[in-house]
Amino acid sequence: MKTPLFSALCISSLMIGFAAFGADNEKPASKAEGHYTFAFLTNTLNNTYQSTMNDTLKQLAAAHGDSYLVLDPDYDVSKQVNQMMDLANKKVSVVFLIPVDSGGVHAGLEALKNANIPVINIDTAVVAGDIGLVKSVVASDCYMAGKLCGEQMLKNHPDGGKIAILDFPENQSCIDRVQGFLAGLGSSKDKFQVVAQQDGAAALDKSLPISQDIIQAHPDLMAFFAINDPSAMGAIAAIQATHKSGIEVYSVDGSPDGKAAIADGTMTADAAQVPIKEAGAAFDQALELLRTGKIAHTKSNIPEADVSYYTSQWGDNIEKATYLPSFLISKEVAQKDAGKWQ
Repeated sequence: MKTPLFSALCISSLMIGFAAFGADNEKPASKAEGHYTFAFLTNTLNNTYQSTMNDTLKQLAAAHGDSYLVLDPDYDVSKQVNQMMDLANKKVSVVFLIPVDSGGVHAGLEALKNANIPVINIDTAVVAGDIGLVKSVVASDCYMAGKLCGEQMLKNHPDGGKIAILDFPENQSCIDRVQGFLAGLGSSKDKFQVVAQQDGAAALDKSLPISQDIIQAHPDLMAFFAINDPSAMGAIAAIQATHKSGIEVYSVDGSPDGKAAIADGTMTADAAQVPIKEAGAAFDQALELLRTGKIAHTKSNIPEADVSYYTSQWGDNIEKATYLPSFLISKEVAQKDAGKWQ
């Protein structure tokens, strides 16, 4: 969910002899039966975060001698469910899924399960009721990312102040970021007055006018917390348009645009998401599943400080989760890794 960028893709399709995969202990297809075919069902490719994940998965599949395809619903959940149902009728080894709507893809998940096609859920978790329909979830630790921003804001402003939140409440990972941010303010949370919390749709064009309205209504605003870098870019553009240079912006992503904003000082803090690492971990799990019929899960796949938070969502399915740690992007890192994700 980052700055828009479309990656043109060459989609290949190779039929494989993949048989039953209804349970974790059933025998997977072997490489002797043919190459694997991986499918990436993203929520959009009009975004460097998802296009980076797509590029990584495509490269890993090619290096392994496997076939790969990607389907882009462009944030249309109905289209995504239809894509999932279409894939259920194809010979696909594993589906990597970023849901458009965490709670809106149940029918598609059921179709894939009935077709014995395993799903590895990436980046944005499906709702708790659907966790049983995926083999695992691999994501950046968005709760940690939000918490890092909250802690940095508290460090910068121990006496508190007026703040605004640009959220995206239909997306669970964005909910996690906001909850983490508030947790990061700790026992000093009451010193920070949230004067506005609005849905910026995780997009610059939607967040910009909302941010302008917030600044006009609250000229003494101290800072924005944005759930991703496109939202943050909207806030930065609004600050520049209204000549309110003293307002700070805190964000989650560590995108190329976010790094540039950290480097030039227009963004105060940016906590990293790790799409390249997510894609690599998901691909490794897919191979493990295909070779052994199961994925080795342990609670050590989640940063220890965040286990209780995610357990409240996942319950007995917590061991299906892999959350990769976040970190704040320093100015040095922003300059060294300019133009790149992590």
